[in-house]
Amino acid sequence: MKYLFIALLAALVFSCNLPQGPKNLPMLGFHDVDPATGDTIYHTIPDFSFLNQDSVTVTNATFAGKAYVADFFFTSCPTICPKVKQQMMRLYEKYRNDNRLMLLSYTIDPKRDTVGKLRDFAGRMGVTSEKWHFVTGDKDKIYALADDYMSIATENPEAPGGFDHSGWLLLIDKDRHIRAYCNGTKAEDVTRFMEDIDWLLAQ
Repeated sequence: MKYLFIALLAALVFSCNLPQGPKNLPMLGFHDVDPATGDTIYHTIPDFSFLNQDSVTVTNATFAGKAYVADFFFTSCPTICPKVKQQMMRLYEKYRNDNRLMLLSYTIDPKRDTVGKLRDFAGRMGVTSEKWHFVTGDKDKIYALADDYMSIATENPEAPGGFDHSGWLLLIDKDRHIRAYCNGTKAEDVTRFMEDIDWLLAQ
């Protein structure tokens, strides 16, 4: 898993050096090759099932035919999460009436981030589950899924709040491919990321 993560991280770093602006967004991730045909098998987000802030089951089917932006967080995070959520609110406001894009936030602290806690959190932010799902569930499944998103989610008693996690926002297309990402703590990177979103939605 360590070497897989390094390979995925290298793909992300490479993508940072790609020309910016409207473009054919790459398929990010660790790809395979079909030995029978030689065709590339692109990295995809696997099946998942979690509960959102309204106690509704959220699966891949929830996003059928739509793109979405995903991130990993926890409600008691004392460091980067407030910055990331501020930038996610920019996306929420810009695309709130665009049915082609949704938002998805996975808690990495499901023990404390219950459905009720996420409902209160979403309520304080003034957002609705029709647009933005905050999900909780089995910790091991969430952490394994973070790898598939090329993100970081680990428990670490030495880290602020008890968890290590990235502040990345990831753009997933309607076919479950990762197409772009950004540092969700930096407003200028999120502005560039929105150009990627606009390009994908126009396809």
